[in-house]
Amino acid sequence: MAVTSSPGTSSPPLSGLHLLLTYQCTFECDHCFVWGGPLQSGTMTLDTVDHVLAEAEQLGTIEWIYFEGGEAFLYYAILRSGVLRAKARGFRVGIVTNAYWANSEDDALEWLRPIAGSVDDLSISSDGYHGGSDSRGNPDIARAAARQLDIPVDFISIAEPEASGVSGAAGTLPPGESAVLFRGRAAELLASRVPATPWEQFTICPWEDLRHPQRVHVDPFGHLHICQGISIGNLLERPLTEILAGFRPDEHPIIGPLLDGGPAEIVRRYKFAHEGGYADHCHLCYESRRALRSRFPDVLAPDQMYGDA
Repeated sequence: MAVTSSPGTSSPPLSGLHLLLTYQCTFECDHCFVWGGPLQSGTMTLDTVDHVLAEAEQLGTIEWIYFEGGEAFLYYAILRSGVLRAKARGFRVGIVTNAYWANSEDDALEWLRPIAGSVDDLSISSDGYHGGSDSRGNPDIARAAARQLDIPVDFISIAEPEASGVSGAAGTLPPGESAVLFRGRAAELLASRVPATPWEQFTICPWEDLRHPQRVHVDPFGHLHICQGISIGNLLERPLTEILAGFRPDEHPIIGPLLDGGPAEIVRRYKFAHEGGYADHCHLCYESRRALRSRFPDVLAPDQMYGDA
């Protein structure tokens, strides 16, 4: 079995490992916080996928393996093999996709049939950011094909900034929609569309459990992200068990300040030039991290997460 009890802790164990299979994508969505796009670089090899799965199995608490991007279906052979191998190791398996491949129901069935029975969640991005009018029907086609094959499927929808309100007021959104998080490309292209809030008010991280993460992301270069762009170690250099055993959040140069007083504490602690107001917590955190990249290059990595690749 992939899951065993977590030794010596009352906190929920790490249960989800999300593989950023590639930074490349068919689209360049304005809201994308990994700067996905056709010209992005960085893709996992099958050897890396095998290594990550072995590390997850060794840890003993991982329940879910997700394959994401960018767009994971761009490297279908690696995705298919990774899904089957993860399932064979006893993990539950999920995929996140924009369904660019679902041009017809017959096509979608051909893409999905080899992994039917091994995928426990197919999450399809479906909103105004993903593609033009020619691709708007692809998510519906992909969902219909998945249902034919008994693959659990649902949509992921990101609302326009004006709908989500300042600081991601998710309670104001329709069911099934999520707020824009203003980091990555969204910090550059979308932050100006909502009112700015004084930076001093962003005193917590509202989205991530930075002390006891229940899921983390690993990218093609091995970086283990507690939040996209904040690395806590490299899985290609050190075992996952060792990284987590040595994780000291209060001593981490970025996580420590976030725990003490949110993104505002990063500004106070490192005393760098900043604007007076920001769109949300993520916006201030992201811009703060960009300003500190040269000081903490191993922690604030890779370039792909900051639009510098």
